[in-house]
Amino acid sequence: MKLTILFGGASFEHEISIVSAITIKEKLASFDLSFIFCDGDHRFYLIDAKKMKSTTFSNGKHKKMSELTLTNGGFIQKSFFGSTLHTNTILNLIHGGDGEDGSIASLLDFFDIKYIGPRKEACTFSYDKRYTKYLCNALGVKSVEYEVCHKNEAANLRLSMPVIVKPASLGSSIGVSIVKDESNFDYALDTAFEYDDAVLVEPFIVGVKEYNLAGYMVGGKIHFSIVEEPQKEEFLDFEKKYMDFSRSEQASRADISEELINKLKSNFEKVYRGMFEGALIRCDFFVVHGEVLLNEINPIPGSMANYLFEDFEQVIRELSNNIPDASRVKVSYEYIDSISSAKGK
Repeated sequence: MKLTILFGGASFEHEISIVSAITIKEKLASFDLSFIFCDGDHRFYLIDAKKMKSTTFSNGKHKKMSELTLTNGGFIQKSFFGSTLHTNTILNLIHGGDGEDGSIASLLDFFDIKYIGPRKEACTFSYDKRYTKYLCNALGVKSVEYEVCHKNEAANLRLSMPVIVKPASLGSSIGVSIVKDESNFDYALDTAFEYDDAVLVEPFIVGVKEYNLAGYMVGGKIHFSIVEEPQKEEFLDFEKKYMDFSRSEQASRADISEELINKLKSNFEKVYRGMFEGALIRCDFFVVHGEVLLNEINPIPGSMANYLFEDFEQVIRELSNNIPDASRVKVSYEYIDSISSAKGK
């Protein structure tokens, strides 16, 4: 099966996307894969699969490879002998900005290119953690209590210490701080504001139980991964998450009751349906006193959460064969023609 991995992007998670793409190459060994790299200047390059190594990008070797341009239906590779149109289905593996903020989704939709990944509407509600909270409220999905702080505005925090401070539109724990003393709060805000103009502040729940669940929809039915209880200390920081992005071994199934599993699945389904069709997403949940709280939605999880599925290749095959049809308005000039006829022009 042919599939093109699109990765890179101009974001703070650029390198993590590269790591994910290299990992996916290993996990989809039976696929006929091609790789398109989006660099920090939004140029697209067709990467030789044999050179899918971190040094190819850190040393700028990718710039010697074929540059691609977009056209209706795919990417064009031009040469002295003509041009080649690459029309494979795209797996959007660009983490963070560009990939998760809706930019790539809009671009692929505009050029009528088939892709696996969240559509622009889904990106809106998952990329910005504030909008995820609004979505939860609208769907009746409980989430962690929060406050929002804005850059260059006074922060009048009502939550009690300890708290966790997060940039609103960033993943991989970049810019995240745990604040246990009020004297350190302003510094944590300044750190987060380096990455975003809006910051979420949530209670830091000591010893909270956390569970990850991934899934995707085929034929109107959601197919779930196993439930994982991530191993962490106080919280999963950038370094641990960075290593997590290169995971390829099967994760261990969480030792929890069927009742809790069903609660997690029920909340996942509320979030997914009508919003994330065409994508594989991972939802991270907290469980506090038996109550399930959505922590965040990962619309393009690290390495596509391959480690949560027993047969990841089958997952991608099913997604590839069940991509939502993009509706496009058929342009008509009947109105202009009728006006012209009436005026005799």
